Amino acid sequence: MSNPRVKVTLTGSVYGQLKNIRASVHGLGLRRIRHSRVLEDTPAVRGMIRAAQHLLKVEQA
Repeated sequence: MSNPRVKVTLTGSVYGQLKNIRASVHGLGLRRIRHSRVLEDTPAVRGMIRAAQHLLKVEQA
């Protein structure tokens, strides 16, 4: 059975953020503000979301 999916949207700028936060946003595949991706809900993705949670909007897809 496949994992549930989450929709992640970048709502803030990565400019001036720490390197690990910028890397997490890039790892999620987000390029610009208001860019969204639908991703598998895995522990690795959840960890990247948690690192940059103040810049992201997360919804069930």
